[in-house]
Amino acid sequence: CEVVVGVTGGIAAYKTAELTSQLVQSGVRTTVVMTRAAEQFIGATTFEALTGRAVYRNLFDPVDEFQGAHIGLARRADLLVIAPASADFLAKMASGQADDLLSTLVLAMMAPVMVAPAMNTAMWNHPAVQRNLQQVRDDGVTVIEPESGWLSCGQVGAGRMAAPAVILERIRQQLESADNSTAAE
Repeated sequence: CEVVVGVTGGIAAYKTAELTSQLVQSGVRTTVVMTRAAEQFIGATTFEALTGRAVYRNLFDPVDEFQGAHIGLARRADLLVIAPASADFLAKMASGQADDLLSTLVLAMMAPVMVAPAMNTAMWNHPAVQRNLQQVRDDGVTVIEPESGWLSCGQVGAGRMAAPAVILERIRQQLESADNSTAAE
């Protein structure tokens, strides 16, 4: 199976490196797609070293097939997991905006999509963020709720991205569920 890991801009991106490593060690073919904002927090080389594969960053990067990276990735992927999912990216998803590789990939996905939000408590609790979360849920996206704890802003509260082990378990459950439904057909 193949899991595409989308990384958006947020300090929690460092946790996504651990998640990616755990996926690879579990035998899951893992491809990483990063937004420009994500690259401000963690380098693509980290994910390339962990996966042994190129990281997709730009909508118009050269690809092996003319169909476009977003279409090729969407056709191959069994699951898209966006971790961390920033408030900005959740807003893009909720409105159907498609202005970069990751947001176009979301719209092209036929397989399930999961998000693991990460942001400051005030942002997490903001009505606009909660409205956007409800919209992505209504669109069929699985939301892996953030945890409460120490945040990079120096506060303790809700908004910390779920631990990589928690996200990995949700991924395993989703992939097993998909395997079971395929076997039943």
